[in-house]
Amino acid sequence: MRSDFIRIYKSVHTWTGIVAGIALFIAFYAGALTVFKEPLARWAAPPSTLHYVSLEQAQELLVRTLAAHPDSARDFSIHLRDAEHLPARMSWQVREDDAGADDHDESSMRHYTATLDASGGAQVLEQHPSSMPALIDTLHRVVGLPVDSDPNRWVMGVIAALYTLALVSGVIVLLPSLVKDFFALRIGRNIKRMWLDAHNVVGIISLPFHIVMALSSVVFAYHDGFYYLQDKLIHDGKWSSASSRARPAEGTLPPPPRDPAAMLAPTELLARAQDFAPGFAASQLQYLQATGPRAVVRVWGKDETGVSPRARGGFLALDPYTGKVLSSDFLPGRQDTPNLFISSFFALHMASFGGTAVQWMYFLLGLAGAWLFYSGNLLWVETRRRKQAKGENQLPVQRRDTRLMAAATVGICLGSVCGISLAIAGSKWLHALFGGAVDGAHLLYYLSFFACIAWAFLGGAARASVHLLWLACATTLAIPLTTLCGILFPALDLWANTSAASLGVDLTALAGAAAFAWMARATTRRVRQGRTDSIWSAASDAPALPTSAARVSSVSS
Repeated sequence: MRSDFIRIYKSVHTWTGIVAGIALFIAFYAGALTVFKEPLARWAAPPSTLHYVSLEQAQELLVRTLAAHPDSARDFSIHLRDAEHLPARMSWQVREDDAGADDHDESSMRHYTATLDASGGAQVLEQHPSSMPALIDTLHRVVGLPVDSDPNRWVMGVIAALYTLALVSGVIVLLPSLVKDFFALRIGRNIKRMWLDAHNVVGIISLPFHIVMALSSVVFAYHDGFYYLQDKLIHDGKWSSASSRARPAEGTLPPPPRDPAAMLAPTELLARAQDFAPGFAASQLQYLQATGPRAVVRVWGKDETGVSPRARGGFLALDPYTGKVLSSDFLPGRQDTPNLFISSFFALHMASFGGTAVQWMYFLLGLAGAWLFYSGNLLWVETRRRKQAKGENQLPVQRRDTRLMAAATVGICLGSVCGISLAIAGSKWLHALFGGAVDGAHLLYYLSFFACIAWAFLGGAARASVHLLWLACATTLAIPLTTLCGILFPALDLWANTSAASLGVDLTALAGAAAFAWMARATTRRVRQGRTDSIWSAASDAPALPTSAARVSSVSS
């Protein structure tokens, strides 16, 4: 390939990566944690004092609850397993602003649970689960923006498109030397060469994963528009009308609500689902319009040998009154080719196939992807630094754009790491101090995030990189220490969930803290002992935004 073409693609790769890299770091780091969103929710959930009724009593529970709270018939769930974040057998959610809320925004949801009291009556309580898992998921979905809304998803789509361009151009740049440099990792005094080799190796090895992430993210960002155009251009508007519920004719009364006591018991519905799909492991019964003329129950669950269309699995749709199978289009292992093709996009993005082993693989690939974008920005900074000429005693003044990019990369990337760790650890402390009345996960994250950015610009990239890595170590170590405090000091009103999922969060955080400590020590050595003309050296470190005193000094000289 001609060298001028290589230069063009190298420029495209550099600038698309710079524009999108920092946002993608947040998306990938948060996305790696979102793979284990349920264990995070279980870790943060306080012990429940409610009576957890047996599955055999679930029919009585839902009948009594629907009689006392008929509005809950719109959408409620019967949980088929015990877990820390499921305080009762029956639950449902209500949006405070149902008309204006976005479908993906969980901040306006109010959570309710139901159980049976000592006299056999329905006991309904409002719950206040931690918003921490939803916060991390939102950061992943909309590349660090605070709200999962349509405009923010469109921004994410633009970032994903730039991400795709960076992938394609990067592969083209590497093609001429791919065989020679594929497994080359030249470790030595040339730190830049070593980082570039590692950047290339990680990028090529994980290329299929990144292609899937980039293309599926574009689809997720604009899928409503794709569906709208498909409906108008191909189906002449009949698609949307077919999926909408038929409204009663004007002047006619809606049919009376059906008696929920006539529904099949949850145990019977579960047996029907298992007869239809023996390898399907059900976890939840979701009832939709349970007392209406088109009542449906979705039997949610997973089949590790199949492809699940959602992160929580797939479902079999049954008629709750007759047990008749209404649809298996979203049932893992039972989908037709068109539905399986669409579900594959979701499964490949959300790691909803292959079980726990695939989840851990995606977790590691997500962390490797975050490092890929972080290292790309550092390489951009290092390439543009001004070197000290031989024989000169005075250090060169680094370009302001490189100092700004270095500070932004360190502050935003490490700020998001510190903020997420603080939000996880703080979720238990806030509940212990204020109960469910205060859920400050968002406040903790953004206070830490913006404080880290401010320090990176004020203190300089080199100094801040050391301090923020140690802060990331401390905030991540606070996660298992919080659990330890719950065991050793019960008077603090903390708690320690001992399920494998919850302890897995503590052990993973402990390993993460050790990794951040190792990186902080290595960075300290480079800052103190590395080339003095590097922007990562303490000798040449300067604030990215000069203080007033520095500006006065520069003017007087």
